[in-house]
Amino acid sequence: MQTYEQPALGWTVVLRRCPVRTVEGRVQGGSTNAFEIICCDCGDHPDRDYRDVSPPLQRIRGPYPIAAGVTAYEEHLKLYHRPVNHFLPKVSG
Repeated sequence: MQTYEQPALGWTVVLRRCPVRTVEGRVQGGSTNAFEIICCDCGDHPDRDYRDVSPPLQRIRGPYPIAAGVTAYEEHLKLYHRPVNHFLPKVSG
């Protein structure tokens, strides 16, 4: 699991602390004790405020207490982000 306060290169899904408010892509007023899932593959973007994303993205985002957020993050990855293994040997039948 990756956790970041700010976007980082190389990730598409992240569990982060909810900002109090996001204005023009910048956190205003610090952070809360709740966490949210940001999934770029599902169409979300870390610079958008919760109020500015669609209801389906709001359901993915949460907010969650930390333990529930970790569980929701892991479930989201299992359901929507199955890794593709290009190195599996071909099975001959």
